[in-house]
This record gives sequence, structure tokens and C-alpha cells, in this order.
Amino acid sequence: MTNTVIVGGGLAGLRAAQRLRETGTSELITIVGDEKHRPYNRPPLSKQLLAGTMSPVECEFDTAADDFEWILGNAAAGLDVENRRLSLTDGEIGYDKLIIATGRGARTLPGLPELDGFHVLRGLDDAIALHTAAQHADNVVIIGGGFIGCEVASSLRVNGVESVTIVERAATLMPLLGPDIGRFAERLHREHGVNIHCNTSVTQFHGESRVERVELDNGLILDADLVLLSLGSVPNTDWLTGSGLELDQGSVVCDEFCHASGHPDIVAVGDVASWTHRGVGKRVRIEHWSNAADMGAAAAENLFAAVGGKAPYSPIPTFWTDQYDVNFKAAGFVTMVDSFVPVDTGVEGKWNWDGLGESGLVAGVTANDNKAFLKYRRTIAGAGTKP
Repeated sequence: MTNTVIVGGGLAGLRAAQRLRETGTSELITIVGDEKHRPYNRPPLSKQLLAGTMSPVECEFDTAADDFEWILGNAAAGLDVENRRLSLTDGEIGYDKLIIATGRGARTLPGLPELDGFHVLRGLDDAIALHTAAQHADNVVIIGGGFIGCEVASSLRVNGVESVTIVERAATLMPLLGPDIGRFAERLHREHGVNIHCNTSVTQFHGESRVERVELDNGLILDADLVLLSLGSVPNTDWLTGSGLELDQGSVVCDEFCHASGHPDIVAVGDVASWTHRGVGKRVRIEHWSNAADMGAAAAENLFAAVGGKAPYSPIPTFWTDQYDVNFKAAGFVTMVDSFVPVDTGVEGKWNWDGLGESGLVAGVTANDNKAFLKYRRTIAGAGTKP
């Protein structure tokens, strides 16, 4: 019996495995994960789980009926493509076809002092630890005002943490979405009592055995019972060093069918993959929940399809972020936007922004306006031209 090995126990890997079963394969499917947990839903980690309205068990996907072999708590350590062998922290396994879905890990600060009280938020254990620590914290400092940093600030304030401060090096919060939306987010957080320092960096951390104060480059010193490092992510691909697979800034380089370049029996999916997007005409990488799910399924189909039956993977990216009572949604290619222009919705409590690029509308962002979000997605998908 042939063995398809999926390296990565997250959403992308799970959807790939499930899609293989849906297409009727009865072959052995083995899922390898570095975490001890079976696949779980990540968006609640910075929202409902952190706020205490959802338990860790409720975050887990239901995999009880799935006919897979599981190797959990055992990370990939190396790959021998020629002999089709995957080295693990403990042991090794052979494969016939391979799906790489190892995702990305949290980025940290270089030279971080050896003090207790620092947290990151990437996995379920991170979220549990942060939730537990926040129950006893009066002063929380969040380094990084991107989507995760803003979501955590919202959850902590709603959950009653007295003082929450965001420190962001860029000029506004959520800098990926430009200054206008960033200022909108800043006003939202200030209205809910969050302290915000943009255009600001951390110069030093102070404390005896645990972090107690955070010093900023503007001279301010902030009290801190805990510090969240929300600084983006890095690809989990160190284990591919020397494998012969092509990497670009750590991401696995794939063709339009999700195949790792020159390797028809290997695909990469989700956050860890960069691939040729036919609609864009160049290679892209997308770190969103919806892409992990959709790419996992599409790549699994292409892995087993005949050459003429493969379908290029060219989605319209979408993502969302919930902060207080505002639901932001985006559709399109936000990294290709030159400017986000506010649109008058004529409705109180609903906001839209057109994301304009070289060829016109390439993305749209909405706040509390799902109808407009769906329209943006249809419009961009129907354009049929390269952004």
C-alpha cells in the first residue's frame, strides 16, 4: 500500500487529507505534526479562547471519524527526496507522495532577555498560556499592531484587563491596510481604552526574574505584567535545508498546480508555500485561513491527477479580523494596493475602502458590511485581468 505523508497537522494538512478521502482514495494517509494536538481552528485563539468564551476542546476540529494515521508531537527534521524518506525528531518514515503543510512560526526579537512574562501567539498552547497569564495581569504590553496584536488587545480589554498598550513601529495600526484604515483602527482601539504608540520601537526590557517594564525609544517606560510579541511569522522550513527543494525567503517555491518545483510527487500548501498565481501572473504567498483550507484541497487533487487533469490554483484571497464589535473583511490582493480610498456607504456603522492598484480595483476592505465584501469578491473575481 502506498503512503501519502502530510507534514503539518494544521488546517491545510487536514483539508488535504480529507480531500484525498473524498476523492475515493483508500491508500494510507499519515499526518505528521510537531504539536501534540490534532488539528484545531486557529482564528479563535486570539478571540474567543483568549476571552474565555471558548475552550481549547471547542477549538479542535472533529477528526474522530477520519481514517488517517497520526504521528503527533514529533517534528520533521530532514527530507531525503531521492530516497523518499522523511526524518523526524524521533525516527523516520518513508513516503510515496508528500504534502508539505508545516506553516509558519512566531517571529521573536533578537537578544530577548531571559525573563519570564514574554508570550507569542501562534498555536493552541501559546493561547492557553496567554489566557492563563492574562487572568492575573493588570498591565499588558503588545509589541506589534498588526491583525493579531489588535485582536488580542480587543479580547483583553473586553475581558477586563485594566491597561493594554500597543507599540507599533509603523505609522498606524494594521499597516498592511494602509494609513486610512490604520487610523480608523487606532480610533476604535482608543475608544475602548487601549494605549497606542505608533512610530515607536522598544529599546529595552527591565525586570528581575520576569519582565516588569518596557522602555520605548520616545523615552517612555511602560509597566508590564506580561508582554506579547506580535511581530509576524517565519516559515517552518528549516527541516528542508539540504533537501534540494527550492525555497524563497523560506517558503517552498511551487508551480501553478502547487507542486514543489521539479517534484511531481511533492506539493506544498498554506502559509509555507509560494506559488505561481495565473490571475496575477507572478508568484504569491497568502497567509489566510481560507487559503489554507482551499489550497490544501486543491493541491491534494493535483497531487494524484493526471497531467491533463490538473487545475491551476488561482484564488481571490479573503480574510477577516474581529475587533470589539467591528468585523473587518478583505477581498483581493491587498499587497498590490497603492492606496485604500474610503467609500461613502451612506449607512451608519458600515465602512468600505476601495483598494486601488495599477489596473484599478484590486482589493476591497469592509467593516460591518458583508454585502459589500461579497460584492468586492465577485467584482475582483470577474475582472479576469491581472491586478
